[in-house]
Amino acid sequence: QVQLVESGGGLVQAGGSLRLSCAASGRTFVVYAMGWFRQAPGKERDIVAAITWSGGVTYYADSVKGRFTISRDNAKNTVYLQMNSLESEDTAVYYCAATTAIRWYRGMDYNYWGQGTQVTVSS
Repeated sequence: QVQLVESGGGLVQAGGSLRLSCAASGRTFVVYAMGWFRQAPGKERDIVAAITWSGGVTYYADSVKGRFTISRDNAKNTVYLQMNSLESEDTAVYYCAATTAIRWYRGMDYNYWGQGTQVTVSS
């Protein structure tokens, strides 16, 4: 069992920045990768970025490349999502997720999910 707690969401103006944090606890040693997903009203939940725990290999959705950066602090069992140059289309509930699977590019690969944190970007 892995527990995930997100923080850092909020309201920000377009062009601004936010940093989301996700603290993992429990059986964190089974985690292979952690990712950030987001879901806007009426939309599917889509992957934003992901990172493997040991190697630090990253994946980004095309829509956030160059603006968002995912990172992790292994000692703190925490993953971060630095979001810069935020746009109104980035408004969504952001979810932290963890997977024990080797495949980590799909939402269905993720076993554990946080409760979500709202990010609202005003124009």
